[in-house]
Amino acid sequence: MSIRPAADSRILLAEIGSAVIAVRLAPDGAALETTDVPAAEVAEWVGRVEVREHPRWVIRSARELYPPLLMAGVQLTKTHDLLLCHAILRDTDVVARPLAPSPEWLPREPAAGEPALFDADDRSTPESVDELLEQYEAQQRVVDSDRTGRLALLCAAESAGGLVAEEMRAGGLPWDAAEHERILTEVLGARPSGGGMPAHMATHADAVRFHLGDPSLHLDSHVKLLRALHRVGVNVESTSQWELSEISHPVIAPLLAYKKLSRLMSANGWAWLTEWVREGRFRPVYIPGGVVTGRWASSGGGALQVPRMLRPAVRADPGWMLVVADVAQLEPRMLAAMASDKSMAEAARGQDLYAGVVASGAVATREEAKYAVLGAMYGATTGDSGRLVPRLRKVYPRAMHRVDEAARLGEDGGVVSTWLGRSSPKPDADWRAQQAAATGADVDPADVRRARARARDRGRFTRNFVVQGTAAEWALIWLAEIRHRLRQLPEAETPAPASGPFARHAHLAFFLHDEVILHVPAEQADAAASAVREAAAVATRRLFGTFPIDVPLDLRIVRTAEK
Repeated sequence: MSIRPAADSRILLAEIGSAVIAVRLAPDGAALETTDVPAAEVAEWVGRVEVREHPRWVIRSARELYPPLLMAGVQLTKTHDLLLCHAILRDTDVVARPLAPSPEWLPREPAAGEPALFDADDRSTPESVDELLEQYEAQQRVVDSDRTGRLALLCAAESAGGLVAEEMRAGGLPWDAAEHERILTEVLGARPSGGGMPAHMATHADAVRFHLGDPSLHLDSHVKLLRALHRVGVNVESTSQWELSEISHPVIAPLLAYKKLSRLMSANGWAWLTEWVREGRFRPVYIPGGVVTGRWASSGGGALQVPRMLRPAVRADPGWMLVVADVAQLEPRMLAAMASDKSMAEAARGQDLYAGVVASGAVATREEAKYAVLGAMYGATTGDSGRLVPRLRKVYPRAMHRVDEAARLGEDGGVVSTWLGRSSPKPDADWRAQQAAATGADVDPADVRRARARARDRGRFTRNFVVQGTAAEWALIWLAEIRHRLRQLPEAETPAPASGPFARHAHLAFFLHDEVILHVPAEQADAAASAVREAAAVATRRLFGTFPIDVPLDLRIVRTAEK
Protein backbone atom coordinates (compact mmCIF):
# COMPACT_ATOMS: atom_id res chain seq x y z
CA MET A 1 0.00 0.00 0.00
CA SER A 2 2.14 2.89 -1.23
CA ILE A 3 2.20 5.88 -3.49
CA ARG A 4 5.32 6.40 -5.53
CA PRO A 5 7.26 9.52 -4.50
CA ALA A 6 7.36 12.48 -6.88
CA ALA A 7 9.23 15.76 -6.92
CA ASP A 8 7.19 18.52 -5.28
CA SER A 9 4.58 15.86 -4.60
CA ARG A 10 1.01 16.68 -3.71
CA ILE A 11 -1.38 14.17 -2.20
CA LEU A 12 -5.07 14.70 -1.59
CA LEU A 13 -6.53 13.06 1.53
CA ALA A 14 -10.28 12.45 1.59
CA GLU A 15 -12.33 10.67 4.22
CA ILE A 16 -14.98 8.66 2.43
CA GLY A 17 -17.11 6.39 4.59
CA SER A 18 -14.94 4.13 6.74
CA ALA A 19 -11.75 4.64 4.73
CA VAL A 20 -9.43 7.39 3.67
CA ILE A 21 -8.57 7.78 0.02
CA ALA A 22 -5.19 9.23 -0.92
CA VAL A 23 -4.79 10.61 -4.41
CA ARG A 24 -1.44 11.52 -5.97
CA LEU A 25 -1.88 14.76 -7.93
CA ALA A 26 -0.23 16.18 -11.02
CA PRO A 27 0.93 19.83 -10.92
CA ASP A 28 -2.36 20.91 -12.54
CA GLY A 29 -4.37 19.05 -9.89
CA ALA A 30 -5.32 16.04 -12.03
CA ALA A 31 -5.44 12.65 -10.31
CA LEU A 32 -2.51 10.33 -11.09
CA GLU A 33 -2.83 7.43 -8.63
CA THR A 34 -5.30 6.46 -5.92
CA THR A 35 -4.80 4.42 -2.75
CA ASP A 36 -7.47 3.27 -0.26
CA VAL A 37 -6.22 3.46 3.32
CA PRO A 38 -8.24 1.71 6.08
CA ALA A 39 -9.18 4.14 8.86
CA ALA A 40 -7.18 2.19 11.45
CA GLU A 41 -4.00 2.62 9.40
CA VAL A 42 -4.35 6.28 8.37
CA ALA A 43 -2.02 7.84 10.95
CA GLU A 44 0.72 5.26 10.38
CA TRP A 45 0.43 5.57 6.60
CA VAL A 46 0.40 9.38 6.56
CA GLY A 47 3.33 9.47 8.98
CA ARG A 48 5.36 7.14 6.78
CA VAL A 49 4.72 9.17 3.61
CA GLU A 50 5.36 12.44 5.45
CA VAL A 51 8.79 11.29 6.63
CA ARG A 52 9.70 9.93 3.20
CA GLU A 53 8.79 12.87 0.97
CA HIS A 54 7.17 15.77 2.87
CA PRO A 55 4.39 16.23 0.29
CA ARG A 56 1.94 19.08 0.22
CA TRP A 57 -1.21 17.43 1.57
CA VAL A 58 -4.39 18.72 -0.06
CA ILE A 59 -7.04 18.55 2.67
CA ARG A 60 -10.52 19.86 3.18
CA SER A 61 -9.63 21.48 6.51
CA ALA A 62 -6.83 21.26 9.06
CA ARG A 63 -9.39 21.87 11.78
CA GLU A 64 -11.18 18.65 10.80
CA LEU A 65 -8.30 16.39 9.76
CA TYR A 66 -5.21 17.44 11.69
CA PRO A 67 -6.16 16.99 15.40
CA PRO A 68 -6.48 13.18 15.24
CA LEU A 69 -3.19 12.96 13.38
CA LEU A 70 -1.50 15.08 16.04
CA MET A 71 -2.99 12.90 18.76
CA ALA A 72 -1.39 9.93 16.99
CA GLY A 73 1.97 11.71 16.89
CA VAL A 74 1.93 12.68 13.20
CA GLN A 75 2.87 16.22 12.15
CA LEU A 76 2.40 17.53 8.61
CA THR A 77 4.99 19.77 6.98
CA LYS A 78 2.74 21.61 4.54
CA THR A 79 -0.82 21.55 3.25
CA HIS A 80 -3.24 23.21 0.90
CA ASP A 81 -6.31 23.85 3.09
CA LEU A 82 -9.28 23.90 0.74
CA LEU A 83 -11.68 25.58 3.17
CA LEU A 84 -9.32 28.38 4.12
CA CYS A 85 -8.20 28.97 0.53
CA HIS A 86 -11.76 28.87 -0.79
CA ALA A 87 -12.66 31.91 1.32
CA ILE A 88 -9.70 33.85 -0.11
CA LEU A 89 -10.07 32.84 -3.74
CA ARG A 90 -13.86 33.27 -3.75
CA ASP A 91 -13.66 36.93 -2.71
CA THR A 92 -10.40 38.10 -4.25
CA ASP A 93 -10.64 41.02 -6.63
CA VAL A 94 -7.09 40.81 -7.99
CA VAL A 95 -7.86 38.31 -10.77
CA ALA A 96 -10.41 38.50 -13.56
CA ARG A 97 -12.18 35.26 -12.63
CA PRO A 98 -12.25 34.47 -8.90
CA LEU A 99 -13.49 31.17 -7.53
CA ALA A 100 -17.18 30.40 -7.84
CA PRO A 101 -18.69 30.47 -4.32
CA SER A 102 -20.27 27.32 -2.93
CA PRO A 103 -22.15 26.79 0.36
CA GLU A 104 -20.50 23.36 0.63
CA TRP A 105 -17.20 25.11 1.25
CA LEU A 106 -18.21 27.20 4.21
CA PRO A 107 -16.35 26.24 7.42
CA ARG A 108 -18.34 24.54 10.15
CA GLU A 109 -18.06 25.35 13.85
CA PRO A 110 -15.49 23.16 15.64
CA ALA A 111 -16.81 20.41 17.87
CA ALA A 112 -16.57 21.00 21.61
CA GLY A 113 -14.85 17.68 22.36
CA GLU A 114 -11.71 16.10 20.99
CA PRO A 115 -12.27 14.45 17.59
CA ALA A 116 -12.05 10.72 17.10
CA LEU A 117 -9.60 9.47 14.52
CA PHE A 118 -11.55 9.81 11.26
CA ASP A 119 -14.89 9.08 12.88
CA ALA A 120 -17.18 7.90 10.11
CA ASP A 121 -20.25 9.05 12.05
CA ASP A 122 -19.11 12.69 11.93
CA ARG A 123 -18.17 13.05 8.29
CA SER A 124 -17.38 16.60 7.28
CA THR A 125 -16.06 16.08 3.75
CA PRO A 126 -18.01 16.29 0.49
CA GLU A 127 -19.68 13.22 -0.94
CA SER A 128 -16.86 12.14 -3.24
CA VAL A 129 -13.20 12.45 -4.08
CA ASP A 130 -14.30 14.01 -7.37
CA GLU A 131 -15.76 17.00 -5.53
CA LEU A 132 -12.51 17.55 -3.64
CA LEU A 133 -10.51 17.24 -6.85
CA GLU A 134 -12.84 19.59 -8.66
CA GLN A 135 -12.49 22.19 -5.92
CA TYR A 136 -8.71 21.91 -5.85
CA GLU A 137 -8.42 22.20 -9.63
CA ALA A 138 -10.69 25.27 -9.58
CA GLN A 139 -8.57 26.86 -6.85
CA GLN A 140 -5.37 26.14 -8.76
CA ARG A 141 -6.79 27.85 -11.86
CA VAL A 142 -7.42 31.01 -9.87
CA VAL A 143 -4.00 30.91 -8.20
CA ASP A 144 -2.24 30.29 -11.52
CA SER A 145 -4.07 33.21 -13.16
CA ASP A 146 -2.34 35.60 -10.73
CA ARG A 147 0.95 36.26 -12.48
CA THR A 148 2.39 38.07 -9.45
CA GLY A 149 2.45 34.87 -7.38
CA ARG A 150 0.96 36.71 -4.42
CA LEU A 151 -2.20 34.59 -4.17
CA ALA A 152 -0.07 31.45 -4.16
CA LEU A 153 1.96 32.84 -1.25
CA LEU A 154 -1.21 33.87 0.60
CA CYS A 155 -2.81 30.43 0.22
CA ALA A 156 0.38 28.71 1.38
CA ALA A 157 0.63 31.01 4.40
CA GLU A 158 -3.07 30.65 5.25
CA SER A 159 -2.79 26.86 5.04
CA ALA A 160 0.28 26.92 7.29
CA GLY A 161 -1.73 29.01 9.74
CA GLY A 162 -4.36 26.27 9.82
CA LEU A 163 -1.68 23.78 10.90
CA VAL A 164 -0.22 26.17 13.50
CA ALA A 165 -3.65 26.77 15.04
CA GLU A 166 -4.21 23.06 15.64
CA GLU A 167 -0.65 22.52 16.85
CA MET A 168 -0.97 25.33 19.39
CA ARG A 169 -4.14 23.78 20.71
CA ALA A 170 -2.52 20.35 20.91
CA GLY A 171 0.61 21.62 22.65
CA GLY A 172 -1.22 24.19 24.75
CA LEU A 173 -0.03 27.33 26.49
CA PRO A 174 1.69 26.52 29.82
CA TRP A 175 -0.61 27.86 32.53
CA ASP A 176 -0.07 27.95 36.28
CA ALA A 177 -3.54 27.48 37.76
CA ALA A 178 -2.32 28.27 41.30
CA GLU A 179 -0.92 31.63 40.14
CA HIS A 180 -4.18 32.36 38.34
CA GLU A 181 -6.07 31.60 41.55
CA ARG A 182 -3.74 33.89 43.49
CA ILE A 183 -4.35 36.78 41.08
CA LEU A 184 -8.11 36.29 41.19
CA THR A 185 -8.11 36.30 44.97
CA GLU A 186 -5.90 39.39 45.11
CA VAL A 187 -7.97 41.33 42.57
CA LEU A 188 -11.50 40.06 43.19
CA GLY A 189 -11.33 38.88 46.78
CA ALA A 190 -11.68 35.36 48.12
CA ARG A 191 -13.80 32.97 46.09
CA PRO A 192 -17.23 32.67 47.73
CA SER A 193 -17.81 29.15 48.99
CA GLY A 194 -21.47 29.11 48.05
CA GLY A 195 -21.26 31.14 44.87
CA GLY A 196 -22.11 34.80 44.67
CA MET A 197 -19.88 37.83 44.47
CA PRO A 198 -16.25 38.00 45.69
CA ALA A 199 -15.53 40.48 48.48
CA HIS A 200 -13.84 43.25 46.46
CA MET A 201 -16.57 43.18 43.82
CA ALA A 202 -19.20 43.29 46.55
CA THR A 203 -17.57 46.36 48.12
CA HIS A 204 -17.71 48.27 44.83
CA ALA A 205 -21.25 47.05 44.16
CA ASP A 206 -22.43 48.27 47.57
CA ALA A 207 -20.85 51.69 46.91
CA VAL A 208 -22.62 51.95 43.54
CA ARG A 209 -25.98 51.07 45.07
CA PHE A 210 -25.40 53.56 47.90
CA HIS A 211 -24.71 56.44 45.51
CA LEU A 212 -27.68 55.45 43.36
CA GLY A 213 -29.98 55.14 46.37
CA ASP A 214 -31.10 51.63 45.46
CA PRO A 215 -29.77 48.88 47.78
CA SER A 216 -31.32 46.07 45.69
CA LEU A 217 -30.27 47.28 42.22
CA HIS A 218 -29.18 44.53 39.83
CA LEU A 219 -25.97 46.04 38.43
CA ASP A 220 -25.63 43.60 35.56
CA SER A 221 -28.96 44.72 34.07
CA HIS A 222 -28.01 47.38 31.55
CA VAL A 223 -31.53 48.84 31.37
CA LYS A 224 -32.03 49.04 35.15
CA LEU A 225 -28.58 50.50 35.70
CA LEU A 226 -29.15 53.22 33.09
CA ARG A 227 -32.47 54.16 34.71
CA ALA A 228 -30.83 54.40 38.12
CA LEU A 229 -28.03 56.57 36.69
CA HIS A 230 -30.56 58.88 35.04
CA ARG A 231 -32.45 59.25 38.32
CA VAL A 232 -29.36 60.76 39.99
CA GLY A 233 -28.56 63.04 37.07
CA VAL A 234 -25.98 60.91 35.25
CA ASN A 235 -27.53 61.26 31.80
CA VAL A 236 -25.49 58.84 29.72
CA GLU A 237 -26.68 56.78 26.77
CA SER A 238 -24.63 53.73 27.68
CA THR A 239 -22.50 52.37 30.51
CA SER A 240 -19.36 52.14 28.39
CA GLN A 241 -16.13 53.12 30.08
CA TRP A 242 -15.34 55.97 27.69
CA GLU A 243 -18.73 57.62 28.23
CA LEU A 244 -18.81 57.16 32.01
CA SER A 245 -15.28 58.48 32.43
CA GLU A 246 -16.39 61.86 31.05
CA ILE A 247 -18.85 62.31 33.94
CA SER A 248 -18.11 63.79 37.37
CA HIS A 249 -20.23 62.04 40.00
CA PRO A 250 -19.43 59.97 43.12
CA VAL A 251 -20.94 56.84 41.54
CA ILE A 252 -18.54 56.77 38.59
CA ALA A 253 -15.36 55.52 40.31
CA PRO A 254 -16.94 52.52 42.08
CA LEU A 255 -19.04 51.72 39.01
CA LEU A 256 -16.02 51.62 36.71
CA ALA A 257 -14.13 49.52 39.28
CA TYR A 258 -17.07 47.11 39.57
CA LYS A 259 -17.39 46.76 35.80
CA LYS A 260 -13.67 45.98 35.46
CA LEU A 261 -13.83 43.26 38.12
CA SER A 262 -17.07 41.93 36.69
CA ARG A 263 -15.45 41.51 33.28
CA LEU A 264 -12.55 39.63 34.83
CA MET A 265 -14.90 37.43 36.84
CA SER A 266 -17.11 36.52 33.87
CA ALA A 267 -14.40 36.19 31.21
CA ASN A 268 -11.47 34.67 33.12
CA GLY A 269 -12.66 33.87 36.61
CA TRP A 270 -12.78 30.58 38.45
CA ALA A 271 -15.33 29.07 36.06
CA TRP A 272 -13.05 29.84 33.09
CA LEU A 273 -10.09 28.35 34.92
CA THR A 274 -12.00 25.13 35.58
CA GLU A 275 -13.23 24.83 32.00
CA TRP A 276 -10.15 25.84 30.02
CA VAL A 277 -7.05 24.95 32.03
CA ARG A 278 -6.27 21.26 32.46
CA GLU A 279 -3.00 19.55 33.34
CA GLY A 280 -1.17 22.85 33.29
CA ARG A 281 -2.27 23.89 29.80
CA PHE A 282 -4.66 26.43 28.31
CA ARG A 283 -5.93 25.08 25.00
CA PRO A 284 -8.08 27.65 23.19
CA VAL A 285 -9.82 27.13 19.85
CA TYR A 286 -8.28 29.40 17.22
CA ILE A 287 -10.06 30.33 13.98
CA PRO A 288 -7.52 31.31 11.30
CA GLY A 289 -8.94 33.94 8.97
CA GLY A 290 -11.89 34.35 11.33
CA VAL A 291 -11.96 38.12 10.71
CA VAL A 292 -12.58 39.50 7.20
CA THR A 293 -9.14 41.15 7.19
CA GLY A 294 -7.48 37.76 7.71
CA ARG A 295 -6.84 38.25 11.40
CA TRP A 296 -7.48 35.25 13.61
CA ALA A 297 -10.45 34.88 15.91
CA SER A 298 -11.21 32.35 18.63
CA SER A 299 -14.39 30.39 19.29
CA GLY A 300 -13.52 28.99 22.68
CA GLY A 301 -11.43 30.13 25.62
CA GLY A 302 -11.16 33.76 24.57
CA ALA A 303 -7.46 33.46 23.70
CA LEU A 304 -7.45 36.86 22.03
CA GLN A 305 -8.91 38.65 25.07
CA VAL A 306 -6.85 37.27 27.97
CA PRO A 307 -6.10 40.32 30.18
CA ARG A 308 -2.49 41.30 30.84
CA MET A 309 -2.95 40.98 34.60
CA LEU A 310 -3.13 37.20 34.09
CA ARG A 311 0.15 36.99 32.16
CA PRO A 312 2.09 35.87 35.29
CA ALA A 313 0.05 32.65 35.09
CA VAL A 314 1.69 31.85 31.73
CA ARG A 315 4.64 29.92 33.13
CA ALA A 316 7.13 27.56 31.47
CA ASP A 317 7.54 23.98 32.69
CA PRO A 318 10.67 23.04 34.70
CA GLY A 319 13.63 22.85 32.34
CA TRP A 320 11.81 24.93 29.74
CA MET A 321 11.56 28.65 28.94
CA LEU A 322 9.22 31.03 27.14
CA VAL A 323 10.32 33.11 24.17
CA VAL A 324 7.95 36.09 24.03
CA ALA A 325 8.13 38.38 21.00
CA ASP A 326 5.96 41.14 19.62
CA VAL A 327 6.34 43.68 16.84
CA ALA A 328 6.47 47.40 17.50
CA GLN A 329 3.85 49.30 15.46
CA LEU A 330 3.37 46.57 12.86
CA GLU A 331 0.50 48.16 10.93
CA PRO A 332 2.07 51.56 10.15
CA ARG A 333 5.27 49.77 9.11
CA MET A 334 3.21 47.67 6.68
CA LEU A 335 1.61 50.85 5.35
CA ALA A 336 5.00 52.45 4.70
CA ALA A 337 6.16 49.37 2.77
CA MET A 338 2.90 48.92 0.82
CA ALA A 339 3.03 52.53 -0.31
CA SER A 340 6.81 52.48 -0.98
CA ASP A 341 6.95 55.60 1.15
CA LYS A 342 10.67 55.94 1.87
CA SER A 343 10.13 58.94 4.15
CA MET A 344 7.81 56.93 6.39
CA ALA A 345 10.16 53.95 6.18
CA GLU A 346 12.94 56.22 7.44
CA ALA A 347 10.73 57.20 10.39
CA ALA A 348 10.19 53.48 11.04
CA ARG A 349 13.92 52.76 11.16
CA GLY A 350 14.65 51.43 14.65
CA GLN A 351 12.40 50.53 17.55
CA ASP A 352 9.96 53.45 17.74
CA LEU A 353 8.16 54.64 14.62
CA TYR A 354 6.35 57.38 16.54
CA ALA A 355 9.66 58.91 17.62
CA GLY A 356 10.67 58.85 13.96
CA VAL A 357 7.50 60.73 13.01
CA VAL A 358 8.39 63.41 15.57
CA ALA A 359 11.93 63.64 14.16
CA SER A 360 10.47 64.20 10.68
CA GLY A 361 8.88 67.43 11.92
CA ALA A 362 5.31 66.29 11.16
CA VAL A 363 4.25 66.65 14.82
CA ALA A 364 5.78 67.90 18.05
CA THR A 365 5.39 64.99 20.49
CA ARG A 366 5.30 61.20 20.48
CA GLU A 367 1.69 61.30 21.73
CA GLU A 368 0.72 63.49 18.76
CA ALA A 369 2.53 61.12 16.42
CA LYS A 370 0.56 58.16 17.77
CA TYR A 371 -2.76 60.01 17.42
CA ALA A 372 -1.89 61.09 13.90
CA VAL A 373 -0.75 57.68 12.63
CA LEU A 374 -3.69 55.83 14.15
CA GLY A 375 -6.04 58.49 12.85
CA ALA A 376 -4.63 58.06 9.36
CA MET A 377 -5.20 54.30 9.42
CA TYR A 378 -8.64 54.42 11.02
CA GLY A 379 -10.04 57.48 9.27
CA ALA A 380 -10.30 59.91 12.18
CA THR A 381 -11.80 63.29 11.25
CA THR A 382 -12.41 64.81 14.68
CA GLY A 383 -10.48 65.36 17.91
CA ASP A 384 -6.71 65.33 18.16
CA SER A 385 -6.36 62.61 15.51
CA GLY A 386 -8.46 64.47 12.97
CA ARG A 387 -6.52 67.68 13.61
CA LEU A 388 -3.13 66.01 13.17
CA VAL A 389 -3.76 63.75 10.16
CA PRO A 390 -3.42 66.55 7.56
CA ARG A 391 0.15 67.11 8.73
CA LEU A 392 1.03 63.56 7.74
CA ARG A 393 -0.17 64.19 4.18
CA LYS A 394 2.58 66.76 3.73
CA VAL A 395 5.36 64.58 5.12
CA TYR A 396 4.22 61.10 3.98
CA PRO A 397 2.18 61.70 0.80
CA ARG A 398 2.59 58.19 -0.63
CA ALA A 399 1.44 56.42 2.53
CA MET A 400 -1.49 58.80 3.00
CA HIS A 401 -2.51 58.44 -0.65
CA ARG A 402 -2.63 54.65 -0.18
CA VAL A 403 -5.14 54.77 2.67
CA ASP A 404 -7.04 57.79 1.30
CA GLU A 405 -7.56 55.96 -2.00
CA ALA A 406 -8.74 52.83 -0.16
CA ALA A 407 -11.25 54.98 1.74
CA ARG A 408 -12.48 56.63 -1.46
CA LEU A 409 -13.02 53.25 -3.13
CA GLY A 410 -14.92 52.03 -0.10
CA GLU A 411 -17.17 55.08 0.01
CA ASP A 412 -17.96 54.56 -3.68
CA GLY A 413 -18.95 50.94 -3.05
CA GLY A 414 -15.74 49.48 -4.41
CA VAL A 415 -13.56 46.63 -3.17
CA VAL A 416 -10.00 46.95 -1.87
CA SER A 417 -7.34 44.28 -1.44
CA THR A 418 -4.42 43.54 0.84
CA TRP A 419 -0.86 43.28 -0.43
CA LEU A 420 -1.22 39.56 -1.23
CA GLY A 421 -4.77 39.72 -2.58
CA ARG A 422 -7.34 39.18 0.18
CA SER A 423 -10.25 41.43 -0.80
CA SER A 424 -12.81 43.27 1.29
CA PRO A 425 -16.46 42.15 1.20
CA LYS A 426 -18.71 43.87 -1.32
CA PRO A 427 -21.34 46.21 0.14
CA ASP A 428 -24.65 44.48 0.78
CA ALA A 429 -27.88 45.15 -1.11
CA ASP A 430 -29.26 47.42 1.62
CA TRP A 431 -26.15 49.64 1.46
CA ARG A 432 -26.35 49.91 -2.32
CA ALA A 433 -30.08 50.65 -2.23
CA GLN A 434 -29.60 53.36 0.37
CA GLN A 435 -26.84 55.03 -1.64
CA ALA A 436 -28.87 54.86 -4.85
CA ALA A 437 -31.96 56.30 -3.15
CA ALA A 438 -29.93 59.27 -1.88
CA THR A 439 -29.10 60.50 -5.40
CA GLY A 440 -32.57 61.53 -6.55
CA ALA A 441 -33.70 65.11 -7.07
CA ASP A 442 -36.34 65.17 -4.35
CA VAL A 443 -34.55 63.18 -1.68
CA ASP A 444 -35.11 64.01 1.97
CA PRO A 445 -31.91 65.72 3.25
CA ALA A 446 -32.00 63.42 6.29
CA ASP A 447 -31.81 60.38 3.97
CA VAL A 448 -28.83 61.95 2.19
CA ARG A 449 -27.05 62.52 5.50
CA ARG A 450 -27.65 58.94 6.59
CA ALA A 451 -26.42 57.57 3.26
CA ARG A 452 -23.30 59.71 3.39
CA ALA A 453 -22.62 58.65 6.97
CA ARG A 454 -22.83 54.98 5.97
CA ALA A 455 -20.59 55.62 2.99
CA ARG A 456 -18.00 57.26 5.24
CA ASP A 457 -18.24 54.32 7.65
CA ARG A 458 -17.48 51.95 4.81
CA GLY A 459 -14.60 54.15 3.72
CA ARG A 460 -13.10 53.96 7.19
CA PHE A 461 -13.45 50.18 7.04
CA THR A 462 -11.72 49.82 3.66
CA ARG A 463 -9.03 52.32 4.69
CA ASN A 464 -8.06 50.10 7.60
CA PHE A 465 -8.71 46.83 5.75
CA VAL A 466 -5.70 47.15 3.44
CA VAL A 467 -3.36 47.90 6.36
CA GLN A 468 -4.67 45.46 8.95
CA GLY A 469 -5.03 42.71 6.34
CA THR A 470 -1.47 43.14 5.11
CA ALA A 471 -0.21 43.08 8.70
CA ALA A 472 -2.11 39.81 9.16
CA GLU A 473 -0.35 38.41 6.08
CA TRP A 474 3.05 39.38 7.44
CA ALA A 475 2.17 37.68 10.74
CA LEU A 476 1.06 34.49 8.94
CA ILE A 477 4.37 34.21 7.13
CA TRP A 478 6.18 34.96 10.40
CA LEU A 479 4.31 32.08 12.07
CA ALA A 480 5.03 29.69 9.21
CA GLU A 481 8.73 30.55 9.21
CA ILE A 482 9.02 30.21 13.01
CA ARG A 483 7.33 26.82 12.79
CA HIS A 484 9.69 25.70 10.01
CA ARG A 485 12.78 26.66 12.02
CA LEU A 486 11.60 25.13 15.28
CA ARG A 487 11.07 21.80 13.52
CA GLN A 488 14.81 21.71 12.79
CA LEU A 489 15.77 21.82 16.49
CA PRO A 490 16.65 18.55 18.29
CA GLU A 491 14.60 16.83 20.98
CA ALA A 492 14.60 18.31 24.48
CA GLU A 493 16.78 16.91 27.26
CA THR A 494 13.88 17.38 29.72
CA PRO A 495 10.38 16.55 28.44
CA ALA A 496 7.25 18.60 29.07
CA PRO A 497 4.62 15.80 29.13
CA ALA A 498 1.58 18.10 29.21
CA SER A 499 2.55 19.46 25.78
CA GLY A 500 1.36 16.25 24.14
CA PRO A 501 2.91 15.80 20.68
CA PHE A 502 5.38 18.59 21.52
CA ALA A 503 6.57 17.12 24.81
CA ARG A 504 10.14 17.00 23.52
CA HIS A 505 10.07 19.77 20.94
CA ALA A 506 10.13 23.56 20.97
CA HIS A 507 6.79 24.82 19.72
CA LEU A 508 4.57 27.83 19.19
CA ALA A 509 2.24 28.11 22.17
CA PHE A 510 0.35 31.39 21.64
CA PHE A 511 -0.37 33.92 18.91
CA LEU A 512 -2.13 37.29 19.09
CA HIS A 513 -2.01 39.42 15.91
CA ASP A 514 1.58 40.69 16.29
CA GLU A 515 2.80 38.63 19.25
CA VAL A 516 3.98 35.06 19.71
CA ILE A 517 4.90 32.97 22.73
CA LEU A 518 7.09 29.91 22.26
CA HIS A 519 7.55 27.12 24.82
CA VAL A 520 11.08 25.83 24.35
CA PRO A 521 13.63 23.62 26.13
CA ALA A 522 15.93 25.84 28.20
CA GLU A 523 19.00 24.68 26.34
CA GLN A 524 17.40 25.78 23.04
CA ALA A 525 16.10 29.18 24.16
CA ASP A 526 18.76 31.20 22.33
CA ALA A 527 18.33 29.16 19.14
CA ALA A 528 14.56 29.59 19.30
CA ALA A 529 14.92 33.34 19.81
CA SER A 530 17.17 33.49 16.74
CA ALA A 531 14.54 31.54 14.80
CA VAL A 532 11.92 34.15 15.70
CA ARG A 533 14.18 37.00 14.53
CA GLU A 534 15.14 35.21 11.32
CA ALA A 535 11.50 34.43 10.60
CA ALA A 536 10.56 38.12 10.94
CA ALA A 537 13.26 39.10 8.47
CA VAL A 538 12.11 36.44 6.01
CA ALA A 539 8.46 37.53 6.31
CA THR A 540 9.44 41.10 5.48
CA ARG A 541 11.50 40.04 2.46
CA ARG A 542 8.79 37.69 1.18
CA LEU A 543 6.29 40.54 1.16
CA PHE A 544 8.32 43.58 0.18
CA GLY A 545 11.57 42.35 -1.35
CA THR A 546 14.40 44.82 -0.89
CA PHE A 547 12.26 47.79 0.16
CA PRO A 548 14.03 49.18 3.26
CA ILE A 549 11.45 48.75 6.01
CA ASP A 550 12.42 47.80 9.57
CA VAL A 551 10.15 45.42 11.50
CA PRO A 552 11.85 45.26 14.92
CA LEU A 553 10.92 42.81 17.66
CA ASP A 554 10.64 43.23 21.39
CA LEU A 555 11.91 39.77 22.37
CA ARG A 556 12.44 38.24 25.80
CA ILE A 557 13.49 34.82 27.12
CA VAL A 558 11.61 34.39 30.39
CA ARG A 559 10.06 31.91 32.79
CA THR A 560 6.71 33.72 32.85
CA ALA A 561 5.00 36.00 30.31
CA GLU A 562 4.65 38.81 32.85
CA LYS A 563 6.01 42.06 31.43
